[in-house]
Amino acid sequence: MEIWLLLGGVIILYYVIKAVTTSSKQQYSKNNRPSYESGTRATTITSNRVIASNSRDDDDLTTFSISFGYNEEKSKNKTPGTWVKPNEPISLNGQTITGGNFYFGGRLSSLDGYGTEASLIDESLKVEDKQSSFEDESLGYWPKYITLTPKVRGAYLSWLSGNRSDPETPLGYVFIYFYGLERRITLDSIKEVVDDAEFKSLFDEILRLQAIYGDSRSFSHYSTHLLEIMCLLRPHVVSHPELEKTPQRNSLLFKHRLATTVSEEKPISAELALAWIRFYPDYNLKKPARRCRLEFSQLFTQRYSEKYGNGIIVKPNKTRLKIEYHPASSSLRGISFPKQDLPDPSILKAPVNKLITIADECTAELDAYSRYLAKPNTSRTDIKAILLLPDDLIDLGTTLGLGKFQKWAEEAVLTKSGLVNVEEFWTYTKLPLPSKINKKEAELIQNLAQKAGYGIAPDIRYHHAKTSPDGKLVLFPDGHGKYFEPSKAFSEMGMALRLGAMVAKNDSYVDQAELSSLTQLIERDTNLSPAEKRSLHAYLIWRLNTPSNVTGLKARVEQLGKTEKAAVSRILVGVAMADGKIHPEEIKQLEKIYTLLGLDKGLVTRDIHGMSSNKTGLQSSSSPQSDTISPTPALFQLDESILAIHESETKDVQSMLGAIFMDDEPNATVTETIDVEETGIDKQHYSLFENLIRKDRWTREEVEALCRDSGLMVSGALETINDWSFDKVDAAVLEEDGDAIYVDQEIVEEIEG
Repeated sequence: MEIWLLLGGVIILYYVIKAVTTSSKQQYSKNNRPSYESGTRATTITSNRVIASNSRDDDDLTTFSISFGYNEEKSKNKTPGTWVKPNEPISLNGQTITGGNFYFGGRLSSLDGYGTEASLIDESLKVEDKQSSFEDESLGYWPKYITLTPKVRGAYLSWLSGNRSDPETPLGYVFIYFYGLERRITLDSIKEVVDDAEFKSLFDEILRLQAIYGDSRSFSHYSTHLLEIMCLLRPHVVSHPELEKTPQRNSLLFKHRLATTVSEEKPISAELALAWIRFYPDYNLKKPARRCRLEFSQLFTQRYSEKYGNGIIVKPNKTRLKIEYHPASSSLRGISFPKQDLPDPSILKAPVNKLITIADECTAELDAYSRYLAKPNTSRTDIKAILLLPDDLIDLGTTLGLGKFQKWAEEAVLTKSGLVNVEEFWTYTKLPLPSKINKKEAELIQNLAQKAGYGIAPDIRYHHAKTSPDGKLVLFPDGHGKYFEPSKAFSEMGMALRLGAMVAKNDSYVDQAELSSLTQLIERDTNLSPAEKRSLHAYLIWRLNTPSNVTGLKARVEQLGKTEKAAVSRILVGVAMADGKIHPEEIKQLEKIYTLLGLDKGLVTRDIHGMSSNKTGLQSSSSPQSDTISPTPALFQLDESILAIHESETKDVQSMLGAIFMDDEPNATVTETIDVEETGIDKQHYSLFENLIRKDRWTREEVEALCRDSGLMVSGALETINDWSFDKVDAAVLEEDGDAIYVDQEIVEEIEG
């Protein structure tokens, strides 16, 4: 009874299968080959997934189409199948094949004992002439030469007799040929009937085929695995570094390399760690890592080395490594390889989680760079792209386009003390020269210099000044550094240098003694850090080569105490007298600056007298304890008549001072009160404005503190100042961005004339 029930079930199953099977046999295509074969020998099962329109998982349907391959012909050829090497000519159907690399004969069994080797060319089988582009239904999945129709055999032999490189060739022919290579490598070479020279030539042939037909995911998959097996079988003969660096998810080569490293208790190198990340099946690299493959690899390598030195050491686990090769050919079922007793650390989670942490950090660092490259018409060689690279990838930035700028900057520092034209600097951005250097342009200049390893003066963040498209810049090596925070001494010295430069170049000529006097101010101030001194030296050069103005200086001077102001005044007199002469123009300039400092301008002549009689020189402005500067040159002579004339012409001097600074600040005189009619805004808001222009960026908390001191509310005060700014120059001077408030220094210059 049970037998009858079983037989009935088989009959029912037969009719079910027959009902869903199409009568036509499935054609072979380039990209429609399953990764792994399944089912019985003469049957092909393919699966197509159909998704319902509402995309619900419950509605996913799977349909199957089943096609049956052609049966093998009966061959009377009793000749054993042998391997034909290149340059061994074989004549078939009137064609001479000289390329070799195939099995030829009548008898060569499949490895599993069923049927004939798929790639065996049997000269006794019927062949008809056809072009290599011809194909019919016999060229299905897992094709075999013996099951092909005579016309398809002719087409295959036509391809085989040629150079085997037509990318339009039906992929079934390539696979039949590949089956022969696969057998020669996985069977014959293990039996040691293949010497190293032939082994290497077979490796090269597979690489050649992959370059031509690798667009097929199926062929790429199988050929890659065969290349990996070859690297494992004879590592002294062949290697493929790229497969080691970027392994597929089921890479045998990677698993073996990792297993060997762990077994020998060696550290996991950065390169192997990166390969592990790419291999690990439970982690997918995010878009920045995929789009910026080279940059990610370099950054990951650096971060990994910084954290783990030579690499982490993984303890060998108990699970043993299994090298399992799934052949493309159906004739090679049951193939086995020599086994090694190695652990399989590729399945471990703890070590790879450490690597994932680093990978995620690197991905985040590359995010802005990746987003830029995703925009249309962008390139890795764009300066904007290079500036978005993490600082640790500066060598890559140099390769991509920063190198020319670095060479130019180095030459400028060596030959011109770093002094360059803004216009020439800007050419390296590959952007049109702007009409003004606003905040964005200034930041681009800063970032480009910093990326190349240089600082610039003026740097709006620290020098409270900016250049213009027709102006100058000064480059200096090493720059300010990533965490630079200017000290109080730095700010005071910057102000002294600005005023000193105004005095030194008042006669349109800077004497070497004047320059030396200002330079020594910087060098002898022990309160300045090396980075601050480098920055101030560059700033001094820029000031001496840039037209003078007093924009924004008034508010900053007001922050000085009486002692500091007096010290600055002595410095200025010392600079004016450093060249051994004192000119009327210099006296007028000094009076102007004394007034700006809130000092009596009548003290100028007194201080000059005092300085001329002081044989020991003068003190540094930043610290009463600073070393004394070299004494006034011996050739110094004071023209008493000049001083007398000057003291008697106060009114004339005032008008002359106004003329000198006409372009810089019409109302340079410090007044005790500020009239709304003169400024257009009340005293409280104007005072807040003058405080705010001391730097470019404020936190909201800082501005709230300033407003409290003035009895103002932040929002209302900012709105009032911006309304006033619009009235004067048709633009807002303040900008709120989250918790930050920015001051547009260009608008400040326009407001102050």
